[in-house]
Amino acid sequence: MKAVKTGRNIRLFCLGLLGFTGCTSSGHKALDTLSSGTIQISVDNSYQPLMDSEIRVFETLHPDAHIIAHYKPEADCFNDLVNDSARLIIVTRGLDTAEEKYFRAIKEPIITKILAWDAVALIVSPDNPDTDMTMDQVRSVMDGSSGQPGLKLVFDRRNSSLVRYAIDSINRGKPLPPGVITAGNCSNVVNYVAGHKNALGVIGVSWISDPYDSTGLSFLSKTRVVGIKASAKVEYFKPYQAYIALRSYPLTRAFYFVLREPYMGLGTGFANFLGSDKGQLIIGDFRLFPAKLNIVWKNATLQ
Repeated sequence: MKAVKTGRNIRLFCLGLLGFTGCTSSGHKALDTLSSGTIQISVDNSYQPLMDSEIRVFETLHPDAHIIAHYKPEADCFNDLVNDSARLIIVTRGLDTAEEKYFRAIKEPIITKILAWDAVALIVSPDNPDTDMTMDQVRSVMDGSSGQPGLKLVFDRRNSSLVRYAIDSINRGKPLPPGVITAGNCSNVVNYVAGHKNALGVIGVSWISDPYDSTGLSFLSKTRVVGIKASAKVEYFKPYQAYIALRSYPLTRAFYFVLREPYMGLGTGFANFLGSDKGQLIIGDFRLFPAKLNIVWKNATLQ
């Protein structure tokens, strides 16, 4: 897979963001610019490794810019956006109907864009020999109908995007079973699963991918990643980038930013960076599939 730089796509993305005035909605002069100042942003905690890297590169390129990221459950990120305590949030969904209605009512400009396609990974201990599951098996574990009381589900937090994804997209609205373990954050999920043979962890793929592996084929060795087969497929797929892009891996989701900024400030500048070539290539390093780059697919034969 080869990423091809395409100025047109990135240019259109940036122009879509920069249609604001130079003052805040209250008429005060902005205290930050596209490349300077300090802002607070809220980020779904399943993206912490990725966003730490994005911020580090952006601040290196723009020494006068300071982005303070608060990693928290997705529901809290949207609360921060509505309460105006974060101008920019990084999440796994766009605005819902109630949120759209609220921002229309207060006449606040909101920009929502998909930056990449992500995957929810299932992980088990290296001591667990079962590393393949069908979607029917996954669903039966998630809704508690599997009859396997010894298998413990492990999530980060109760109101996280991973819990919402499991209920909405896997269970089709059914609640999670009793006895679900919440480890506090994604790093703790990895550590818990690594030490418990009967645990099944649910985590964002960026947490268990090795960004230093140029082949894109390595996951962290302390856990094993489960291969999943959809009912219409004949083989099991793991959350590699190509399988995320082609939707062969069934547990895929979108990676969004939502921006509330009535002028061209640092939130706009950082959002533009995330959609630029540099920002998108960093996203690719963490095994998400970039949405703002054109990708050329080529068949390859392994010798």
